[in-house]
Amino acid sequence: MDIIFYHPTFDNAYWLTHLQQHLPEARVRVWQPGDNQPADYALVWHPPVEMLAGRQSLKAVFALGAGVDAILSRLKTHPDLLPQGVPLYRLEDTGMARQMQEYAVSQVLHWFRRFDDYQAQKQQAQWQPLDEYQPDQFTIGILGAGVLGSKVAESLRAWGFPVCCWSRSRKAWPEVQSFAGQHELDAFLHGTRVLINLLPNTPETENIINRALLDKLADGAYLLNLARGVHVVEQDLLDALNEGTLKAAMLDVFRQEPLPQESDLWRHPRVAITPHVAAVTRPLEAIRYIAETINALERGEATRGQVDLARGY
Repeated sequence: MDIIFYHPTFDNAYWLTHLQQHLPEARVRVWQPGDNQPADYALVWHPPVEMLAGRQSLKAVFALGAGVDAILSRLKTHPDLLPQGVPLYRLEDTGMARQMQEYAVSQVLHWFRRFDDYQAQKQQAQWQPLDEYQPDQFTIGILGAGVLGSKVAESLRAWGFPVCCWSRSRKAWPEVQSFAGQHELDAFLHGTRVLINLLPNTPETENIINRALLDKLADGAYLLNLARGVHVVEQDLLDALNEGTLKAAMLDVFRQEPLPQESDLWRHPRVAITPHVAAVTRPLEAIRYIAETINALERGEATRGQVDLARGY
């Protein structure tokens, strides 16, 4: 079994060593330009077209992250990037769900306990206890109901917040109200106090968080974007903040990364920013998942994490 590996920033030696330990029968190598030798599996992140194109012997390609939009967007201009019929897999969890839970819960509690308001008072040397928010009036709405969305919903329910989700198809999560389809989006947004974005990046979801959507949220709402920057129309977000439609935003992802220094988001007093760190790939957990999936494929068993190329996730 031959495996080729490509990631522009990962530690190649670490990954090859541990992949070899988990798949001792495999021959694992870092792909280099000009390498056209046979391969059964490819592990990639932002792969060059020449790495994958024409490899008819591939049994599967693994994207080394939860999102596959980089590969899918490249497929639009290079339809031969993935050989016909070769399945594409993404990392469904591999430690990312726990990180998303930590990030979402910490930020929701930060807003719920009004720490943002107290920080603003601190800048004015103002000592003034504020009225408490009530949990039943702090509805959390999660855009996107995949593996990460389900885990985030579960962690927030544990704190007693009302939680709802919106997705393409209806979900049956314990104590979470599910909305499905475009015709139920307005009902989902109505009353939502904290909007958490965990949508996949597809043509249907690009620019979905625009002024029309933000205007339908509850008064004094908050936005937490943990998915992709292309979901948010940044000028609409700034306008909603400046006009008071939206109270604050926490952003981990952006249309252009790193976020340009000239962006007004850096300087807005009610925008908090992190550099795309909400959930990062945990190497050992990712390697275990990949090894388990490859072994299952070799045995002809069912697997999880395969991407529906038509849907984009």
